[in-house]
Amino acid sequence: MTTPNDQNDQTLHDRIRQLYGTIAASATDSTAASCCSTPSSDCGCNSNSTLYDVQLLEGLPADVTNLSLGCGDPVTIASLQPGETVLDLGSGGGIDCFLAARQVGESGYVIGVDMTDEMLLKANANKVRMGIRNVEFRRGQIEALPVQDNTIDVIISNCVINLSPDKASVFREAYRVLKPGGRLAISDIVTEGAFSPELRAQMDKWAECITGAIDAQEYIGLMQAAGFTDIQVVDKFSAESIVPTQDGMPRLYSARITARKG
Repeated sequence: MTTPNDQNDQTLHDRIRQLYGTIAASATDSTAASCCSTPSSDCGCNSNSTLYDVQLLEGLPADVTNLSLGCGDPVTIASLQPGETVLDLGSGGGIDCFLAARQVGESGYVIGVDMTDEMLLKANANKVRMGIRNVEFRRGQIEALPVQDNTIDVIISNCVINLSPDKASVFREAYRVLKPGGRLAISDIVTEGAFSPELRAQMDKWAECITGAIDAQEYIGLMQAAGFTDIQVVDKFSAESIVPTQDGMPRLYSARITARKG
């Protein structure tokens, strides 16, 4: 798998950070943000009613739900238990962290990691606004997590790993920080087939959750190579209503995947 600009990962990270910083700065209580294009895009990424059970969102302010940039609901398939420590890869505005915090309770703890300052500002402001004490947001990249070894019970992630130019490192890091027997619950964009090198090199499309996506079997293979076992594709549906596509692209899916650290 190649990445844009001859493996220029830093340039890609900068482009992603710029896009999501703009989205965070533009989102308001009354204006929904979009994960797949500019803040004015209407591609459907912010359709929370189709991503989450409505009851899960009760009590969350619009500033949180309108900044939901995911492609699914990883929290439900994580089967979180009171007292567990949860890590969210690419926590954005914090919606999945806040949902997880409710399920692990006061005896549990949730850490969100994100590389975009504007998203972290939004997330921390919402944390204070809601008076949540068992959530912490850290600045960092998911390829090099600011988390100690063997300290996390459950990792969740929502439409973020597809953005990484080094997915193998993401899964190795996830494996490193999980406790033995720890769980992984992911919602992400995957493909059936591969993008051409020309499409893969479109950095803007990569940053919009499109051309960074890889074939589902390759995705699972990277998880296996990192050491994960009991990998299951819980469900998979067409992502055509979530991310914009163009002719010549492979089929895109939103998949929910679980796994365990052996």
